[in-house]
Amino acid sequence: MNIVILSRNENLYSTRRLIEEGEIRGHDIEVIDPLKCDIIIEQEKPTIYYRDRYLDYVDAIIPRIGASVTFFGCAVVRQFEMMNVFTTVTSDAIIRSRDKLRSFQRLSKAGIGMPKTVFTNYSRDVEEVLAHVGGPPVIIKLLEGTQGLGVVLAESKNAAESVLEAFNGLQARALVQEYIAEAKGADLRALIVDGQVVGAMKRQGREGEFRSNLHRGGSAILVRLSEDELKLAIKAARALKLPVCGVDMLRSDRGPLIMEVNSTPGLEGIEGATQKNIARAIITFIERNRK
Repeated sequence: MNIVILSRNENLYSTRRLIEEGEIRGHDIEVIDPLKCDIIIEQEKPTIYYRDRYLDYVDAIIPRIGASVTFFGCAVVRQFEMMNVFTTVTSDAIIRSRDKLRSFQRLSKAGIGMPKTVFTNYSRDVEEVLAHVGGPPVIIKLLEGTQGLGVVLAESKNAAESVLEAFNGLQARALVQEYIAEAKGADLRALIVDGQVVGAMKRQGREGEFRSNLHRGGSAILVRLSEDELKLAIKAARALKLPVCGVDMLRSDRGPLIMEVNSTPGLEGIEGATQKNIARAIITFIERNRK
């Protein structure tokens, strides 16, 4: 098959691994920068032009769309969909997952456990907002933050008020979320491929850091998920219609809670921690679904 990886950097670990495994399986793999694509819209013939050619020979795509280019990147994915090209993740699913508020609303509707969360148009009554999530300390998250950026731990009412005022001044929308103290700065990442968990790791934030993201200096180890954690991860991926994704969970006193679902999860941390070939699983997922 002719498989295109939509990525702005072919040297990134995840992109390189997908190239390697695709070529091992005998496919023609090409990396294309979505920002350099021209979307051509005409009656009954949607096409994409890239550099010096039309991309009318592509069988499947693997979107690796960064958060900063979501709008145009998803427009390119959508155009491939209009061309009947198989994609590991649809444009609509990427957009849903990138909007934390929208994804939490869908997860809530599906009956999925999560930390208590409040979204409010800026209100000076911070005390009331904090009461909805059990009082301080609380986590305040920008709706479109990634890799731990735009996530703040507010340990008091005054701190929460200051952070919300700052975000409001920047016209940045944020969620206020219950702080799960018993998680002790750790979370679980379950990697989903074709609706099944193919690897899982426990991420631990460095000392004094409440965020466990590997980009923030956290560490990762192999972990065995409980039956409840496996079911929750699969249910969350299904609720957001993401056949390939990373599901982040917290272990709480009331069971596992969903923290976030990532539509383009990195492979380096999970492959390193689990020693599992996640890139190959993604390629074989394409093979099963694009005959």
